[in-house]
Amino acid sequence: MNERSKAPLVMLEQMVMLLVFALAAALCLQAFVKSDAASRTSEARDRAALLCQSMAEELRSGANPSRAADAVLGEVQCSGSAFLVPLNEDMTPYLDSGFPYDGAAYQLEIYPANYRAPGLNGAKIIVSALNGDELFSLEVLWQVEVTE
Repeated sequence: MNERSKAPLVMLEQMVMLLVFALAAALCLQAFVKSDAASRTSEARDRAALLCQSMAEELRSGANPSRAADAVLGEVQCSGSAFLVPLNEDMTPYLDSGFPYDGAAYQLEIYPANYRAPGLNGAKIIVSALNGDELFSLEVLWQVEVTE
């Protein structure tokens, strides 16, 4: 009888199993990277929503955009025709005054809205990434005393 060694077959099976495990590990790693990116985006949106809500509350209390930003973010400097504040990754003010904001990750924008109704003021508050992707926006209206 002709007997052959089964060693090459066993070695081939082990190589196939190693390939399967390596492929599964690569897929798991890719899923972990995507979930980490989604988690970071979600965290940034949560922080942006909280910042917009805090700014809206300050504006409703009668503060102008500059005072509202100072109350929420600490002392900040604004620039541009609209109220713009560059922000770091953790939504704190970016303190370097140069433009463009190379080290900043986000920006807070407040655009005053001109309503024709007497006694009504408003603004649009936007937190966006510097590449233009909007994270969160909020329109806020508040009443002001009407003087005749």
